[in-house]
Amino acid sequence: MEKTCSGQCGGCRHKHTPRSEEELRQLQNRLKRMIGQLGGISKMLEENRYCGDVLTQVAAVESALQSFGYLVLKEHMETCVVEHIQAGNTQIVDEAVELIKKLK
Repeated sequence: MEKTCSGQCGGCRHKHTPRSEEELRQLQNRLKRMIGQLGGISKMLEENRYCGDVLTQVAAVESALQSFGYLVLKEHMETCVVEHIQAGNTQIVDEAVELIKKLK
């Protein structure tokens, strides 16, 4: 179901079912927020801020990134995994399990 390109990306795969504009907007907004948080951490370091404050911000970014990953995983399960199973490819379940392990 996923398309594989033969271009410079080295075999990148693309979703068969594209993300909706709203979903893409929400994911991009979350990423931009995390990028902003990382920039804030960098500024805290430059300002020689208290270690505990920096670590609190690091924890916030980690939590935001994990939540982001779970949203992408949910979408993956609802679209890509379902499509592969419907097409008879049950090996996609093994991939899904490995992805879940990576996000723990």
